[in-house]
Formats: sequence, C-alpha cells, structure tokens
Amino acid sequence: MNISLSLAPIVSLIAGILILVVPRLLNYIVAVYLIVIGLIGLFGTGNLRF
Repeated sequence: MNISLSLAPIVSLIAGILILVVPRLLNYIVAVYLIVIGLIGLFGTGNLRF
C-alpha cells in the first residue's frame, strides 16, 4: 500500500482551522500564503518534492 501526502491540503486545513479559531489571523495567513506562492513561482520548486 502506497500512501502519499500532499503538503497543500494539510496546510489549507490547518490554516482554515486557525482562521475559525482566531479570525484576526486571516490577514497574516493570506499574506504568508501569497508570499510563498510568489517565491515558488519566481524561483521554481527546485528540489522540493513532498
């Protein structure tokens, strides 16, 4: 049996729970997400294989 975990759904789930618990975190979570996606877009994923 081969179980493969993807990073994006896990991060999304954790972010969603944090937003529900502490709505004030929404701005920070969105900002960090956009920065990370932007950096991945600029520099590529390189050797990141999750």
